[in-house]
Amino acid sequence: MKIIANKEYLKIKRRSKLSEIFMCMPLSVWVVCLILLPLCYLLFMSFMTKGPMGTIKYVFSVDSYVRMLEPEYFSVFKKSLYIAFISTVVNIVLGYPMAYFIASKVKMSSTLMLMLMLPFWTCALVTIYSFVIMFSNAGLINNFLMALGIIDKPIDMLYNNFSVSVGMVYELLPFAVMPMYSSIEKMDKNFIEASKDLGAGPIKTFFKITLPLTKPGIYAAIILTFIPCIGYYMITDMLGGGTTLLIGNVIYNQFTAARDWPFGAALSCILSAAIILMMFIYTKLGGDLDNLGA
Repeated sequence: MKIIANKEYLKIKRRSKLSEIFMCMPLSVWVVCLILLPLCYLLFMSFMTKGPMGTIKYVFSVDSYVRMLEPEYFSVFKKSLYIAFISTVVNIVLGYPMAYFIASKVKMSSTLMLMLMLPFWTCALVTIYSFVIMFSNAGLINNFLMALGIIDKPIDMLYNNFSVSVGMVYELLPFAVMPMYSSIEKMDKNFIEASKDLGAGPIKTFFKITLPLTKPGIYAAIILTFIPCIGYYMITDMLGGGTTLLIGNVIYNQFTAARDWPFGAALSCILSAAIILMMFIYTKLGGDLDNLGA
């Protein structure tokens, strides 16, 4: 009887494994075909050589990676990291109070989150172009300040790092608020009550209790804002006016105007490696990858 029972158990276990494999197969095929294979081809292409008229010579070469060490591309990397850092810091500073406020308003949280997501219902080109109208020398802000007599001549707010950073903050602020809101909402409020009962003030409670408990949300917000800032070329094109180039702009130009696919692929591989490194650091700091989709 025991032998028969064991055989039945093994059959059931095999059927369970087969069903799990069958259920995971569509997702696995999707990941392999649309993520892993394109990335492998991109890595392969990065070691090829550019041919005439934008063609690719299948000759192994590391020239594309050596080319990144040139001063002009080093300055692009430096500026990309600088703007991404500034935009991320501003997003965290602005987003955390917003997330805390939304989480504290339990009855209105759904409505407030809906209002936060409203900009996504508008075409990104329209919202970005509105900043061009506001920041131009003859735009709304300069005309308003000159009408009040605060300034004598227009302030150059467009086609520089300032306008690009503002556009990045506007577009990516919801991505910073959502994971921090999720982390604050899941926080055990009993710790805050216990801190108050022990005589701690609001400021001490925030830095000793609230902030440490919501660190996973902050880490996730940093990941979700810093990474897109590096490669978001559309904002840089419209608000930077060609004077501000980030890594994303260089990659786009290499695949389109310059027709240098090996170099564009090499830049893309370096950017992908930086993203993987940030994800690795995020998990080592105790972050949960599931929070990135919160």
